[in-house]
Amino acid sequence: MTYLTSIDQLEALYAPAPAPAAITKVAHTMTPHYRRLIEASPFAALATIGPEGIDCSPRGDQPGFVRIHDDTTLMMPDRRGNNRIDSLRNIVRDSRCAFLFLLPGSGTTFRANGRARISIDPDLLASFAVDSKAPRSVIVMKIDELYFQCARAIIRSELWNPARHIDPASLPTPGQILASMTDNQVGGDSYDQAWPERARQTMW
Repeated sequence: MTYLTSIDQLEALYAPAPAPAAITKVAHTMTPHYRRLIEASPFAALATIGPEGIDCSPRGDQPGFVRIHDDTTLMMPDRRGNNRIDSLRNIVRDSRCAFLFLLPGSGTTFRANGRARISIDPDLLASFAVDSKAPRSVIVMKIDELYFQCARAIIRSELWNPARHIDPASLPTPGQILASMTDNQVGGDSYDQAWPERARQTMW
């Protein structure tokens, strides 16, 4: 197998250089159009890096769940999950992070790169409460750069095409995966059956 070993080789392979649009779309503070994309998005992947490596975590909520605090600051509540806190562990030790926003029905995706800290300010937490339940923490990102991504990946994948949606019954369930990895000590049918109600009770 042949690998690239230098930036020069990489740039030669991907010549010519990016078109002007690929460069000029980058902003370092919020713009009106970029604000609209963030406020419309109900889902983002959060990428972080730490001593053990990288992590990419799905985050979703009502559209606009990532709050634009000001032109250089984004805030995202850390809603209830499995308490692995992989992303938060990374941010505490290495502030570099990124969001990739998806917008259902749109080919446009949106990227925000920056550096984050974790706030537990009581007033801030309370401002993100849903059904009187506040998050335990809020990720506060200082923006380094913002830019939209072209639609090719969404078009190729047909992500929003209902005809291409996968039947969940054709996939292994979380309970089946856990059972196979633990000799049936964890997971199983009871895990899958209990999940919908457990999720409903612990959504916020």
